[in-house]
Amino acid sequence: MAAAMVPVMMATLAVVVASQIDAVRSEGSQLIAVVPIFVAFLVIMAVVGWATARVTRQDVPDARASIFSGATRSSLVVLPLALALPPALSLAAVVVVSQTLVELIGMVAYVRLIPCLVPAHAARAPVKFETTRTNQGNPG
Repeated sequence: MAAAMVPVMMATLAVVVASQIDAVRSEGSQLIAVVPIFVAFLVIMAVVGWATARVTRQDVPDARASIFSGATRSSLVVLPLALALPPALSLAAVVVVSQTLVELIGMVAYVRLIPCLVPAHAARAPVKFETTRTNQGNPG
């Protein structure tokens, strides 16, 4: 079942984008204004994720996962809500699809850039909290 998740998600994304691509093209002049916001979010969240990973002393795989998780917003979850809005707000669905496309391109860039931000040789052992036993009247 787990092996099917990636192909199913890819198929879902392809269908959603295909259903909205004409709207994205026709509203391109309005959408161009929000694209820099989506790109800025990806950059800011990479820094926030990196800083959070450093503060919490995460190991390399966890740090990279934190950065990726912070930057993805699962916009396809809200797309049905955006599609249900009245026609006067139809641009919302197109914005959600555009954000998904920017996020997808950003994730491809992240695959290349995050290993530079969190290199494997910077591995730190996660913090381990050890408890100490106190001598409570037992000799020896």
